[in-house]
Amino acid sequence: MLNIWYGPMDGVVMKPSVYFKNTYQPEWLTEPLSRAMIKDVDKSEVVGPALIQSPVLGAIPPERLSGGVKTLILIWHVPDKIFNARNCGDNCARWLLEMGRKRDVTINLRHLLDFGGDPLEIKILNTGTIVYSMSELVSIAGYYV
Repeated sequence: MLNIWYGPMDGVVMKPSVYFKNTYQPEWLTEPLSRAMIKDVDKSEVVGPALIQSPVLGAIPPERLSGGVKTLILIWHVPDKIFNARNCGDNCARWLLEMGRKRDVTINLRHLLDFGGDPLEIKILNTGTIVYSMSELVSIAGYYV
């Protein structure tokens, strides 16, 4: 399940891009989930473990991926840390839900993401409430962001 703590939280990695630059493993990028997230969010293709082909930037190293994709990759590959998902926009929301369907995932948010109109299952850790729709999520999360 996707678990979200809204607002300030102790022990959170606040700068995922810096963390990514110093800890990512090249093999993370060639895994199917990472490839799919990079293709969807950044519209880029993974050529190899150290090379991404971007339609905007050309051939780039993994460090030049968007902050949102780097955060998503970290959330999946470093499950013992909680990352602030401030770099994740609405285009990352479906991937957060997808990861939450595969295993428990906890993130910190200080803004609202649009998780779409499909039925949801997100636990808001501030209250312990599980929400099943965007309207339920907004009515609780709005108090914290």
